[in-house]
Amino acid sequence: MVGLIERIPGPYSLPFIGNTIELNIQHDDLFSSFHGITQLFGRHSGICRAWLGTRPYILVSSPEFLEKIMATSKHIEKSTEYNYLHPWLGTGLLTSGGRKWHTRRKILTPAFHFRILDDFMDVFREQSDVLVQRLEAEVGGAGFNIFPYVTLCALDVICETAMGRKVYAQLNSDSEYVRSVYDMGHIVLQRQSKIWLQWDAVFKRSSLYKRHQRCIEVLHGFSNKVIRERRAEVRNSQTIMEEDVFGRKKRLAFLDLLIAASQDGRVLSDEDIREEVDTFMFEGHDTTSAAICWSLFLIGCDTDVQRKVHEELDAIFADNPCREVTMGDLAEMRYLECCIKEALRLYPSVPSFGRILSEDVQLGKYLVPAGTTALILLYSLHRNPDAFPAPERFDPERFAGAPNPPRHPFAYMPFSAGPRNCIGQKFAMLEEKTVLSSILRKYRVESLDRREDLTLLGELILRPKDGLRVRLHRR
Repeated sequence: MVGLIERIPGPYSLPFIGNTIELNIQHDDLFSSFHGITQLFGRHSGICRAWLGTRPYILVSSPEFLEKIMATSKHIEKSTEYNYLHPWLGTGLLTSGGRKWHTRRKILTPAFHFRILDDFMDVFREQSDVLVQRLEAEVGGAGFNIFPYVTLCALDVICETAMGRKVYAQLNSDSEYVRSVYDMGHIVLQRQSKIWLQWDAVFKRSSLYKRHQRCIEVLHGFSNKVIRERRAEVRNSQTIMEEDVFGRKKRLAFLDLLIAASQDGRVLSDEDIREEVDTFMFEGHDTTSAAICWSLFLIGCDTDVQRKVHEELDAIFADNPCREVTMGDLAEMRYLECCIKEALRLYPSVPSFGRILSEDVQLGKYLVPAGTTALILLYSLHRNPDAFPAPERFDPERFAGAPNPPRHPFAYMPFSAGPRNCIGQKFAMLEEKTVLSSILRKYRVESLDRREDLTLLGELILRPKDGLRVRLHRR
């Protein structure tokens, strides 16, 4: 195995410790270091290698190689870095593998049917309106970081759509549940990036462990309480599709759909349901908020792009500039969607993810042995000049029509690809369009930071170290 891995280009590694020394750097430099290794050793071949101790990693940024890994159901096992999410998320859709993953995916897919997503439009609108009202306090000011505002909005959206419960994160960002969500993300990142914390024996003796257990207690306590309450409500009603006192059909949360699919515990236990609800909570707010913030920032950097967005929105709402956005309106926001897609190309919400190869894979002239971790670097993949000429330029027109020449289907995959692609990508795009259009219908955005001055942190999501500073002007 060692001989096969060493044939792949990569930095010099030491026996037993591999490249651990090079990666034991300041947290701020970790993401740029991985991207630098990819550019230095894998730019032309699309593949390079590194050793984390005695564990081999291949860093893959070639669309052709990624197709061999991603297009098959053979390599669906997540890398060991996901293990640190197990205490919170268990082995739900994100972290499970094999038969369990296939079963869960089959059960959960109907929950993202377009008709069901339409029911969530009320939540998207309500929380977007709260966000716009809160942003009013920043209009005409010296500038502010947009990330906290949007992140709390996305958290409100996912709480209500996943669990059917309001947490009022935008109005009460100091709630224990909200604090635990963010604290848990920080702890998981520390375990992923610091080798000594990856040993349970060391972690349990660290100061992080007590915080970790407290977060688990709060997060699971909240989810379990909501599940118990909703189960009781379902048992006391004739059907989960009951109507309210005004005769309107009640909006179902993902939790309701999971309870219906559980067949009273025969298919999904309460613990199984909690795994999936917590997974929706984890995956459904940070990734979406990052996409919204990067889109808003990039639109605010380019006056021509922002003018086109405003023109599109003005045309859609020409009949009544103050009316609520509808699902039909979102379908008409084609240029805004191009902006979101281009923002996800430059700054994918999840900049990288790992898979364990279940069998030997031939990637070009290199035979990669089974058991190797393949680290898929979307940030590098999306900057391939063969697929995206002038790759650092923000150009929404790239997605305005079919590319010429045709682009490799695995050259762009912000929502992953293949059988394990993101189940919630339609949900995410609808939410992102609703929030962005709500902001841009009312405000003109001026971005105050330069892209080249930003320090990127490749954490659980791709975020700028010091946020994104913008200034708002009323239109």
